[in-house]
Amino acid sequence: MSDVGARELICYILFGTGIAFNFFGCLGLVRLPDVYNRLQAATKCVTLGTCLILVGVAIAAGLAAKPLAIKALVCAFFIALTAPVGAHALARGAYRSGVELCEGSVVDEYADSPAMDRFRAEAAAKEPEEQSIRLQEHADAKA
Repeated sequence: MSDVGARELICYILFGTGIAFNFFGCLGLVRLPDVYNRLQAATKCVTLGTCLILVGVAIAAGLAAKPLAIKALVCAFFIALTAPVGAHALARGAYRSGVELCEGSVVDEYADSPAMDRFRAEAAAKEPEEQSIRLQEHADAKA
């Protein structure tokens, strides 16, 4: 097998695997029961799938199109870096805003954590202040 044939085979394997991971991640978005499971499916599967496709592009570009290969690898790096952070922020915001876990969830370790206790204490302290601000805004709107 020649060098070009082996490289093409590796690229096809990476493309196929990446497309399969992206497909299963999208399927998880549709099929899973709550926002937390959907975020997990989207983040893990789609991040891995997209990174595999971009690595395949970098390998396919080879030395002939070095700028394309570098751009593909930089994109893969940033996707691998930012997608999990974004999913964590979305899941934390959903949890703090009161989005319930699905009925089949077995463990909720965050509910009893010191961080959640601090959040509840801060929210309870801010609530009267926010209520007075809302009342003042409502009175100003009427005037």
